[in-house]
Amino acid sequence: MPQDLPPRPEPTITPEMCEACAGVQQHWRRAKGHPELMQGTHRTVAHKHGSVTITKYRCERCGTVWEYENNKVNHHAGWSVLGR
Repeated sequence: MPQDLPPRPEPTITPEMCEACAGVQQHWRRAKGHPELMQGTHRTVAHKHGSVTITKYRCERCGTVWEYENNKVNHHAGWSVLGR
């Protein structure tokens, strides 16, 4: 019997986003970013199932700031927009 997943959050798309950022699949584990996302800082967060690494990125073209949550348990982790 398949496990029920919580609803996937709505993606964030802003008018300031470049086409590459607007095309990033958000809130889905293992989705790819794009080449102009430059890696910044990262942090480790403790969850009940173990540690999760969250890395901040910034698009060199449009300035959108992203986080990528590397969480093997949460299928709706992955890319999320923080702002500009």
